[in-house]
Amino acid sequence: MHYKESLVVTQALKPVRFFHERAPKTAQAEAYATQTIGTQSGIARGGRKVTDKLVVLVTCSSSAEARRIARAVVEARLAACVNILPGAVISIYRWKGKMESAKERLLLIKTSRKRLEKLRTAVMRLHSYDVPEFIALRIDAGSAAYLAWLEESLT
Repeated sequence: MHYKESLVVTQALKPVRFFHERAPKTAQAEAYATQTIGTQSGIARGGRKVTDKLVVLVTCSSSAEARRIARAVVEARLAACVNILPGAVISIYRWKGKMESAKERLLLIKTSRKRLEKLRTAVMRLHSYDVPEFIALRIDAGSAAYLAWLEESLT
Protein backbone atom coordinates (compact mmCIF):
# COMPACT_ATOMS: atom_id res chain seq x y z
CA MET A 1 0.00 0.00 0.00
CA HIS A 2 1.13 3.51 -0.74
CA TYR A 3 0.35 6.39 1.54
CA LYS A 4 0.46 10.03 0.63
CA GLU A 5 0.90 12.87 3.09
CA SER A 6 -1.65 15.67 2.68
CA LEU A 7 -1.99 19.09 4.20
CA VAL A 8 -5.52 20.16 5.08
CA VAL A 9 -6.76 23.44 6.48
CA THR A 10 -9.22 22.94 9.32
CA GLN A 11 -12.20 25.16 10.10
CA ALA A 12 -9.95 27.11 12.44
CA LEU A 13 -7.67 27.73 9.43
CA LYS A 14 -4.80 25.77 10.99
CA PRO A 15 -2.94 23.36 8.70
CA VAL A 16 -3.17 19.70 9.74
CA ARG A 17 -1.11 16.90 8.19
CA PHE A 18 -2.65 13.48 7.67
CA PHE A 19 -1.88 10.35 5.71
CA HIS A 20 -4.30 8.56 3.45
CA GLU A 21 -4.15 5.52 1.23
CA ARG A 22 -3.75 6.26 -2.47
CA ALA A 23 -6.75 4.96 -4.35
CA PRO A 24 -6.18 3.18 -7.65
CA LYS A 25 -6.65 5.54 -10.58
CA THR A 26 -9.54 5.02 -12.95
CA ALA A 27 -9.04 5.61 -16.67
CA GLN A 28 -11.14 8.81 -16.46
CA ALA A 29 -9.19 10.11 -13.48
CA GLU A 30 -5.88 9.27 -15.13
CA ALA A 31 -6.92 11.03 -18.36
CA TYR A 32 -8.00 14.11 -16.45
CA ALA A 33 -4.86 14.15 -14.30
CA THR A 34 -2.58 14.01 -17.31
CA GLN A 35 -4.18 16.96 -19.11
CA THR A 36 -1.79 19.89 -19.28
CA ILE A 37 -3.94 22.81 -18.29
CA GLY A 38 -3.61 25.67 -15.85
CA THR A 39 -0.09 26.79 -16.68
CA GLN A 40 1.86 26.93 -19.92
CA SER A 41 3.45 23.58 -19.29
CA GLY A 42 0.73 22.15 -17.06
CA ILE A 43 3.37 21.39 -14.44
CA ALA A 44 3.52 23.19 -11.12
CA ARG A 45 6.52 23.39 -8.83
CA GLY A 46 7.59 19.98 -7.64
CA GLY A 47 6.47 18.29 -10.85
CA ARG A 48 2.77 18.13 -9.90
CA LYS A 49 0.08 18.39 -12.56
CA VAL A 50 -2.22 21.37 -12.02
CA THR A 51 -5.74 22.25 -13.08
CA ASP A 52 -7.08 25.44 -14.59
CA LYS A 53 -9.79 25.58 -11.91
CA LEU A 54 -10.05 28.38 -9.36
CA VAL A 55 -11.92 29.30 -6.19
CA VAL A 56 -12.76 33.00 -6.10
CA LEU A 57 -13.49 34.78 -2.82
CA VAL A 58 -16.01 37.64 -2.88
CA THR A 59 -17.55 39.37 0.13
CA CYS A 60 -21.01 40.95 -0.12
CA SER A 61 -22.89 43.49 1.98
CA SER A 62 -25.97 41.29 2.50
CA SER A 63 -27.48 37.85 1.97
CA ALA A 64 -29.68 39.26 -0.80
CA GLU A 65 -26.68 40.65 -2.68
CA ALA A 66 -24.78 37.38 -2.20
CA ARG A 67 -27.69 35.33 -3.60
CA ARG A 68 -28.19 37.73 -6.52
CA ILE A 69 -24.52 37.56 -7.55
CA ALA A 70 -24.36 33.78 -7.02
CA ARG A 71 -27.42 33.10 -9.17
CA ALA A 72 -26.29 35.46 -11.93
CA VAL A 73 -22.81 33.97 -12.34
CA VAL A 74 -24.01 30.35 -12.23
CA GLU A 75 -26.81 31.11 -14.68
CA ALA A 76 -24.29 32.73 -17.06
CA ARG A 77 -21.99 29.66 -16.69
CA LEU A 78 -19.23 31.87 -15.32
CA ALA A 79 -19.24 29.66 -12.21
CA ALA A 80 -20.12 26.01 -11.76
CA CYS A 81 -21.06 26.48 -8.12
CA VAL A 82 -21.17 29.27 -5.56
CA ASN A 83 -21.19 28.58 -1.83
CA ILE A 84 -22.62 31.32 0.35
CA LEU A 85 -21.21 30.83 3.82
CA PRO A 86 -23.94 30.86 6.46
CA GLY A 87 -23.91 33.75 8.87
CA ALA A 88 -21.90 36.89 8.63
CA VAL A 89 -18.13 37.19 8.56
CA ILE A 90 -16.68 40.17 10.36
CA SER A 91 -14.30 42.12 8.15
CA ILE A 92 -11.86 44.62 9.61
CA TYR A 93 -10.12 46.85 7.10
CA ARG A 94 -8.79 50.31 6.34
CA TRP A 95 -10.94 52.42 4.00
CA LYS A 96 -10.10 55.98 2.99
CA GLY A 97 -7.63 56.28 5.86
CA LYS A 98 -10.01 55.05 8.60
CA MET A 99 -10.29 51.71 10.35
CA GLU A 100 -13.64 50.12 9.53
CA SER A 101 -15.48 46.90 10.28
CA ALA A 102 -18.49 45.34 8.63
CA LYS A 103 -20.62 42.21 8.73
CA GLU A 104 -20.45 40.60 5.30
CA ARG A 105 -21.39 37.40 3.46
CA LEU A 106 -18.59 35.39 1.88
CA LEU A 107 -18.98 33.71 -1.51
CA LEU A 108 -16.77 30.80 -2.61
CA ILE A 109 -17.06 30.74 -6.40
CA LYS A 110 -15.75 27.75 -8.39
CA THR A 111 -14.70 28.61 -11.94
CA SER A 112 -11.93 28.17 -14.50
CA ARG A 113 -9.05 30.40 -15.52
CA LYS A 114 -10.67 30.78 -18.95
CA ARG A 115 -13.80 32.36 -17.40
CA LEU A 116 -12.06 34.44 -14.75
CA GLU A 117 -12.03 37.79 -16.54
CA LYS A 118 -15.72 37.56 -17.52
CA LEU A 119 -16.55 36.51 -13.96
CA ARG A 120 -14.62 39.50 -12.58
CA THR A 121 -16.46 41.85 -14.94
CA ALA A 122 -19.84 40.41 -13.90
CA VAL A 123 -19.06 40.64 -10.17
CA MET A 124 -17.86 44.24 -10.52
CA ARG A 125 -21.03 45.14 -12.46
CA LEU A 126 -23.40 43.42 -9.98
CA HIS A 127 -21.66 44.42 -6.73
CA SER A 128 -22.64 47.37 -4.54
CA TYR A 129 -19.09 48.12 -3.32
CA ASP A 130 -16.75 50.58 -5.04
CA VAL A 131 -13.91 48.08 -4.57
CA PRO A 132 -15.32 44.58 -4.02
CA GLU A 133 -13.07 41.78 -2.85
CA PHE A 134 -12.19 39.50 -5.78
CA ILE A 135 -9.42 37.05 -4.96
CA ALA A 136 -8.74 33.99 -7.12
CA LEU A 137 -7.05 30.94 -5.59
CA ARG A 138 -5.73 28.14 -7.79
CA ILE A 139 -7.07 24.62 -7.24
CA ASP A 140 -3.94 22.47 -7.51
CA ALA A 141 -5.77 19.17 -7.11
CA GLY A 142 -9.19 17.73 -6.41
CA SER A 143 -11.48 14.81 -7.02
CA ALA A 144 -11.27 13.91 -10.71
CA ALA A 145 -15.04 13.43 -10.85
CA TYR A 146 -15.70 16.82 -9.22
CA LEU A 147 -13.24 18.64 -11.48
CA ALA A 148 -14.81 16.99 -14.54
CA TRP A 149 -18.29 18.05 -13.32
CA LEU A 150 -16.99 21.59 -12.75
CA GLU A 151 -15.69 21.75 -16.32
CA GLU A 152 -18.93 20.34 -17.73
CA SER A 153 -20.99 22.86 -15.72
CA LEU A 154 -19.05 25.77 -17.24
CA THR A 155 -19.70 24.75 -20.85
